[in-house]
Amino acid sequence: MAIQLDDYAELLAELPGDAQTVLRAAWNEAARAFSARGLDNYLRGARALHELGRGEELVVSYLQHVPAVARALGEEVLPDLVNFLLSMASKTSGQVLTLVVQTAPLAADRLGDANLFRQYLQVLSIMLAQAPRGLRPMLEHLDRLLSQLTLGGLRRWVQWGAQAYKTDFEGQQRYFSLQSPDALAVLQQERRGTLFVDVQRKLGIYLRAMWGRDFLMRPTAGDFESREGLRPYIERYVIYVADAYDDVRPDGDATPAEAVVGAMEVYRAALNHCAAHLVFGATALPQEGLDALERAMVEAVEDARVEYLACQRFPRMRQAWLALHPTPDPSVQRAGDLINRLARAWLAGCGDDSHPWVAEGVAALAAWPRWDDPQLSLQTGRHLAQRLRECLQGDGLPAFSARLDGLRALYRDDNRWIWMAGQYDEAMAWAASWSGPRQVRRRVSLMEMVNEVPVEFAGDDAQEIWVLPTEFWLDEEGVTINSLEGRPPVADPVHYPEWDYQLQLERPDWVTVIERRGSAGDLQIIERLIEEHQLVIKGLRHLIEAMAPQGVQRIRRLEEGDDLDLDAVVRALTDVRMGQQPDPRIMMRHQRHVRDVAVLVLLDLSESANERVRGQDHTVLELTRAASVLLAEALDRLGDRFALHGFCSDGRHDVQYLRFKDFDEPWRDAAKARLAAMKAQYSTRMGAALRHGGRWLRRQPQRKKILFVITDGEPADRDVPDPQYLRLDAQRAVQDLQRDGIVTYCLSLDPHADRYVARIFGPRHYTVLDRVERLPQQLPLLYLGLTR
Repeated sequence: MAIQLDDYAELLAELPGDAQTVLRAAWNEAARAFSARGLDNYLRGARALHELGRGEELVVSYLQHVPAVARALGEEVLPDLVNFLLSMASKTSGQVLTLVVQTAPLAADRLGDANLFRQYLQVLSIMLAQAPRGLRPMLEHLDRLLSQLTLGGLRRWVQWGAQAYKTDFEGQQRYFSLQSPDALAVLQQERRGTLFVDVQRKLGIYLRAMWGRDFLMRPTAGDFESREGLRPYIERYVIYVADAYDDVRPDGDATPAEAVVGAMEVYRAALNHCAAHLVFGATALPQEGLDALERAMVEAVEDARVEYLACQRFPRMRQAWLALHPTPDPSVQRAGDLINRLARAWLAGCGDDSHPWVAEGVAALAAWPRWDDPQLSLQTGRHLAQRLRECLQGDGLPAFSARLDGLRALYRDDNRWIWMAGQYDEAMAWAASWSGPRQVRRRVSLMEMVNEVPVEFAGDDAQEIWVLPTEFWLDEEGVTINSLEGRPPVADPVHYPEWDYQLQLERPDWVTVIERRGSAGDLQIIERLIEEHQLVIKGLRHLIEAMAPQGVQRIRRLEEGDDLDLDAVVRALTDVRMGQQPDPRIMMRHQRHVRDVAVLVLLDLSESANERVRGQDHTVLELTRAASVLLAEALDRLGDRFALHGFCSDGRHDVQYLRFKDFDEPWRDAAKARLAAMKAQYSTRMGAALRHGGRWLRRQPQRKKILFVITDGEPADRDVPDPQYLRLDAQRAVQDLQRDGIVTYCLSLDPHADRYVARIFGPRHYTVLDRVERLPQQLPLLYLGLTR
């Protein structure tokens, strides 16, 4: 029997007149969207909103739009929406609450899942707490935002706007109404390739055509640390897949364009894999008594089993899955490398892998009498896990780690479905993006430069800087205009990110590094330093000679090499005569032993370097200059490729990076004169200088790269009141350099540096020099010990 509106006469009578009229008109739609219990909650929610006293428009909008939300997500989200409106009533106006209700159907359609809708309400809560004046303009542009962003992208976009314009109310209005360049830049960076809600209907039809049955699909907030989304999973017969996928290059940026896998193909591969689990793996496996390695191997074998059965039904599915498997690296480093090589070999149906454990695994599945029994996955997985554990111990490889050694194929699910009781902890790491206004540098022609009216009071903060690509010579004087009236040329500013530890987000393009070539000074200053420290230089000479390359080294017992190893040949012939298996390693190679090192010495030139050393007549800057000269002399004699750079900062928009000697420049008078003219000023924004120094080191062809920092204090700057902010940003920069294979080492002249320098550079990558006056003698010795 259909539920009539008259059955709720008492609730209806409590509503205002306009709301009663709207409810009567929308009753049929509401009755189709709600159950009897849902209708009761629907009307009670309307009464609760009316009792708030925020106007009839809020109640009317609620009655009109909530049935559409229920149709899209189910009536279970209704209490969450009502509770959110009630809790936010004291923080914002009734008009904003009305706009939340009016845009709720749009959010429900774009998100497509009740859990995501609840998280969307949490994003609105963040807005009301941190940037309440931006909520209205954001809701007015919600259609554009949700058509381009995932829920995680929207959350990051909101957090950055709220953080950047915390006290700028007009800035909040411009940002959240998409009228500022910052908002558009962040929106562009957070855009994802293909949203699940846009292709859900197509994917449903595709699965029905492939498997002859329907599958329930739901999106998840796919914004994992790798930006590839959460792994798919199956729960209660529902397939959960990331709410957005980008096009995928399986082997990185070097992959040819024709090998790029489109986002739709990624969705199909992930959904087909999950469908294979549902179709061929309905029986759950017990997990009692299994350790982490055994669980991982059972999951890998079960994946191979269901994929084999799926490929028997759909042969071309194998190519779609193989395209998303990373190409295996033949150099074994971890257990995960072997497991992924075995998973790819199983899928490809070949056993030509050179590693014996991988070949054994392929043979184990090839010997199966049948493929429809999940218990075989349990037995084979436990056996292969034991054999892998023995192999790792024999080869001296690290033990299996569940966090580092999982299956890496993007389409694979997390396999919670195959166990009787499985748990998956969703780990979210929010990446951030930010783009502030940049200074524009334009290259113009001579006539544009001549005809333009100059801005008399323009400085380094000008919105536009015009650059003439070529020098303009004055024929009569025989000199250039730049040499008469201009300043030394400055490189284009470089923008770097900065880590915000409070939000656990990175601010891309937040810091501006301006690179300059050091000016020339009095060369006699450097010559006097060399003369004063002749004894130290002579003492270093013996160490340098001991560390110099020692010519050619023979590497014997090789299967492939440059020449025959006569001793090994004789032994092999003897073994053949005696009827024994000869050793095939009868070659040798001549390897030239050379030092393959590039080092960048980065000097802290902040204002504190002008202070005098306690009990001495020298300043910290003078001792730093002397130490740099002695180190340069040692490096020049040793033959290592090196550069001498310095840095200081005057706020995030002006991090000055000074080059005294570059890698391809000899240690001659020009470099020495620039080092003689260096001066200390401003502050110490170390993270940006480390990133820029790493940029120089990455260009060098040497195998070993070292960034050597000499500083007399902790990171600090005039626009950062929080002392932890720049410390943790410098730590983040060091970690990024280490991932690129660059060794960082700090020599600190601050006697109190132990409390922070170890956290930035690591426990074994720093030295605190208590007696600053010993810096010139200790620095070369420290470097020689570091590169021994």
